[in-house]
Order: sequence, then C-alpha cells, then structure tokens
Amino acid sequence: MTAPTPPRATMKDVAALAGVSPKTVSNVVTGTIPVREETRLKVEAAMVQLDFVPNLSARGLRNGRSGIIAVALPDLTTAFSAELLHRIVEAAHERGLAVQIEETATEPEREKELVSRARAHLVDGLILNPIRLEDSVIRYADRLPPVVVIGEVEQNRADHVRIDSRLAAADATRHVLSRGARRVAVIGADDDASIATATSRLRLEGVHDALRAAGIARDPALEVNRLPWSMSGGAEAARALLARRVEFDAIVAFTDSLALGALHTLHEHGIRVPDDVIVTGFDDVEFSKYTAPALTSVAFDRQAFAVAALGLLETRMGDRSAPPRALTLSHHLLERASTDGRPSGYRP
Repeated sequence: MTAPTPPRATMKDVAALAGVSPKTVSNVVTGTIPVREETRLKVEAAMVQLDFVPNLSARGLRNGRSGIIAVALPDLTTAFSAELLHRIVEAAHERGLAVQIEETATEPEREKELVSRARAHLVDGLILNPIRLEDSVIRYADRLPPVVVIGEVEQNRADHVRIDSRLAAADATRHVLSRGARRVAVIGADDDASIATATSRLRLEGVHDALRAAGIARDPALEVNRLPWSMSGGAEAARALLARRVEFDAIVAFTDSLALGALHTLHEHGIRVPDDVIVTGFDDVEFSKYTAPALTSVAFDRQAFAVAALGLLETRMGDRSAPPRALTLSHHLLERASTDGRPSGYRP
C-alpha cells in the first residue's frame, strides 16, 4: 500500500522551526521589508529543511522571481571551473541575475539542497554540472525546478548544454596518431564503475574509437587515473604509468590540469616532450599556452557555452512545460608545441 503523501509545509511550520513569527517568514519570502541577515539565514535554512514552497500565485510575491540563480560545479579549484564561472557570472549579470555558487563533487547531496532552494523560490533556476547521473538529483527528483545541465552527463529530464566529449577525445587521439604515435597512454581513464565519471567514460570511449579505426588494440596498461583531476593528480598518474614499465609515445590527458602534471613528471624523469613523447590536454585553459612546451588542447568557446546555458535557463524559467532541449557546441583542437614532431617513444 502506498504511503500517504505528507502535507506540504506552511509558513507557520517554517516560523516555528526558525523561531520567528510567520510575518517575519513572509518578509523574507517577499523581500518587501528588510530582515536582519542572521534572521534571514535561519528562515532560509528552515525553508530548505522543510522543502517549503510559497504559493506565489496567491501572494503575488515579487512576480515569482528572486533574481538569483545557482551554479554548481564539481571542483571550484580548477582553472577550467574558474574560467567557466567567470563567463557564466558575466552573462548572468548582463541579464540582471545574481549568481549563487556551490561545489558538489564530493557532496552530491548539495544538488538536492539547491533544488529545495529553487522549489522554495529562494533561487529562480539552477545550472548543474553533475559528474555521474547515478549520484545526481537529476535522476531521482520527483519534480525539477528550472534546471540546465552542463557537461557530459547524459539525461533527458532537463535542458542540456555540452560539447561532444567522445568525438573531441577521438580527435585528440587521431591527432597524436597522425604524428606517428602508436602506444597512446591515457590519463583520466577509468573502468572502475565506483569512481568513473560521465566525462571519463565518454572520453575513454572516444580514445578507443580512434584506436579501433586505426587498427590499434587497446592496452589497459596504458590507461591510468588518479583523483582529483588536478595537476598533482596528473603528476601522480604519470608516475604510476612509468612504474608499470610500459612503452608509450603519446599521452592523451582528459584535462589540461592532468596534462600539466604529466608534463612535470616526464620532465622529472628526463623524458622529452615532444621528442620522446607527445602530449595533449583538454579544455584549453589559459595556462596551456604558457607551459613548456605549450600544450596542444581541445578548445571550445566558453563565452558561447555560458550564453547558451543562461539562454536555456531563462527560457525554462518562463515556460516550465516545454520539452527539454539539448545544445551541442562545436570544439576544435588547438595544435601547439607539445605535439610538434614525431615521437621516438619512451622505453623503460
């Protein structure tokens, strides 16, 4: 027998939990009368805890809009996240929107908290970048507020902006093969379902696509992953690769940060780039131009990406009934010195 649906929380419930009057809760929700910051935070926390949704049509609250959106990215420490957030915030401000920023990689439950805030109309909409569908609120939430998903997680419940990561990884692999590489190491690859992300899965599939088309068998000994996907993670992954004592003549890294860490380790061990081994990255963050040698990387227009995500979100905030849309933006490979040559190969 199905359990009865619990009644929705009321302003009185929120007031009781926050230890304030219902009028104070109303003032926080409407924003018409200033409320002390400490009190406002207590009321907002109670709204989220109770999953409180004010009746906007009955109360006519500020046209149903807070003027705030939330953006949640997996790891705010990376150069890619910083550059993308900058573009999103700029594009949001041009539309008169403020941005709340959250980090979710190690705490996927934070996505649920953001959805609760959107249902409570504390934010008008969300831009989410989940790393795995199986951990994301996108998969299991009964009803979604206005949401745009960015990145590689494949789903059909919300609007989506992405690049074709599988094709992009295949392009990077085809590029190193065109330089004569035949033993292609992959940093960021992982078949372990417990830690593999949507990004690592798709990009590894792309590498395999290119190898298969060239008649080259996959070698699991050349695939390595170390978390987090940072410069230190890339350096450690390259050390693990060298410890396996396998031959390789190219590295395809799934982010520029991983690639930079790998370059550091190769230099430590006297392995020359691009003479011995050629290296590619992914995302074309600013530092990729200034590595030694400069890093070949998959690039895409982050300004266009941010504008597309904001455009879909604004449309969704205006019409929640429309079917979800997906936009795939173009990418290209920026060839730099790290792949300029025919590698002789590393042999332990």
